[in-house]
Amino acid sequence: MPACTHLDQIRVTTLPAPIVGCEECLKTNDVWVHLRMCATCGTIGCCDSSPNKHASRHAREEGHPIARSAEPGETWSWCYVDEIGFEITEG
Repeated sequence: MPACTHLDQIRVTTLPAPIVGCEECLKTNDVWVHLRMCATCGTIGCCDSSPNKHASRHAREEGHPIARSAEPGETWSWCYVDEIGFEITEG
C-alpha cells in the first residue's frame, strides 16, 4: 500500500478559528471553491477546483508537501508530492 513519505513535515494539524477564506484570494477579492490548510505552516489556500489553486501553488513554491481540508466536517489530508490522501489521527 502506498504511503506518504513526508509525514515528518507536518507541524500544524489544528484548523484556525475562524477561517475567513483563502488568504491570497482575499487580497484580490477573488473567489474560491474549497479551502485547504498547509500542514507545515498553516497557510489557508484554495483548492485545485478554484480558479487560482493557491493551496497547490503554495505547496510547490514553498516546498510544503501536505495540505489538509479546511472544510467543516472534513479531516482528510493530501500529499501533493506523493499524490496520496490520508487522515491524521491524534495519538
